[in-house]
Formats: sequence, C-alpha cells, structure tokens
Amino acid sequence: MTPKLGALIVDDEAVARRRIRRLLATDPEIFVIGECDDGDAAVDTIAREHPDLVFLDIQMPERDGFAVVEALDPAALPAIVFVTAFDRYALRAFDVHAIDYLLKPFTPERFRTAVQRAKERIQGRSLDSGLVSLAQALRDRPRYASRVPVKTGGKIVLLDLAAVDWIEAADNYVRLHVGTREYLHRETLAALEKQLDPERFARVHRSTIVQLDRIVELHPASHGDMDVVLRSGTIVSLSRTFRDGLLAITGRPRPPA
Repeated sequence: MTPKLGALIVDDEAVARRRIRRLLATDPEIFVIGECDDGDAAVDTIAREHPDLVFLDIQMPERDGFAVVEALDPAALPAIVFVTAFDRYALRAFDVHAIDYLLKPFTPERFRTAVQRAKERIQGRSLDSGLVSLAQALRDRPRYASRVPVKTGGKIVLLDLAAVDWIEAADNYVRLHVGTREYLHRETLAALEKQLDPERFARVHRSTIVQLDRIVELHPASHGDMDVVLRSGTIVSLSRTFRDGLLAITGRPRPPA
C-alpha cells in the first residue's frame, strides 16, 4: 500500500486555508499535517515536519512565499505548489522554472491538476531542479526594503510595507496609507521608490505610488488620465505619463488614444 503524502497549507487568510483543506479532504492519497498563517511559521514547520507537499501562498507579510523557499535547505525541498492572487511576478518565475502554481480564484479542476503534477514529482523521487534554480535565483535577486520606520504615538514603529496600500508625497516626507490609517515617514517619494520592489509597487502619478495587488479597477478619466480604484475603495489618479507602464505590468489593455 502506498503511504499517504503529508501536505502543509501556508496562507495568511483563514478562508483560503480552509478551502484548500476541503479540496484535499477528497483525495485519499493525501493527509494534511498542519496549517501556517505566516512565512516564519512555515519555515519552522517544514524543517520540523518534512512535509511531502506544501501549498504556499506568495503574498504574506514579513516573509513571503519566495522568502520561505529561499530559507529552506535546497537539498531537502518538498514539492511546492505556489498559490497567488497576483500573477505578474509569479507567472514569470514559474514560466522560467517550470514550477506549478494556483492563481486565485482557482477551480477544483485546476487544483486537482496541480496536485497530480506534485504527486508525479514526488513519486519520481527526484529533486525538483526547477525549484532549486528558483531558490538560487531568489538568493541572487536585489534586496528591497520590507519595512520603514514611522513615528506614531510618541514612538517609532517599523511599518511593514506589505501592509501599505498606497504612498503619497508630502514635501520632504511621504504619507503611507494602511487602510484608514496614515503614517508619515521622513524621506522623499523619489528616494523611497528606489528602495521598493518594482514587482510590488509602481508610480502612478508624480506624487503617488501604489501597491500593485491593491488595484481592483481602472476607469478612464479626462485628458488620457485614469482613476485607479484600490481594494479599500480609495481612488487615486493614474496620470498619462505613467499610464502605459502600469497597464503593461498589470496586463491590462491600453485604452484608445
């Protein structure tokens, strides 16, 4: 009898974890050894439990899915199915390294296909050279800021950039918007932009930067500009100067001139 495969589910959203667990419950060849809601816990659990298969979210605070892979022993990598709601950087990496992924929202059929591919890798008993290559590429990639110091309540807090929705210039400061809260950071927008990962953040106006996965809608405005609607409901302006660049990296078609 073939032993069951142990799976670990890593996602900072409880709803997403529950859905993957429900889908796996229909597969008699897999059992879930546990769940993690952040990257640090995932690294510790993988090292301790040695799962055969990991469903790994990419967008997580502090340590994202790529950083988890980077922290693992390349000689003992489990089969990993990446899960993401934002495909631009992820798909490019997967295309190069032939690693499977699930793009949210995924169908049960697409999920089963990913699981079957993972089983075939595991049953082949061979190290996934593509995943090893990705781990090395991640170690070699440029380092970008993950947190910035902000003053709040009479103290300095290190604000996680993954939580920031958008950033606007305020003279020699920038104002970082996190939901309904705002934080001031003493640095120009141009200087901060150089520290931000261009796979996550983009300039949409001379005075505005947005986190790309916060964008939900784009609407034409006057003179070639556009309105950018964020998940929070906030609307910021996309100027014509930055319009084509943003449309290219988000995969949206360019509007008529």
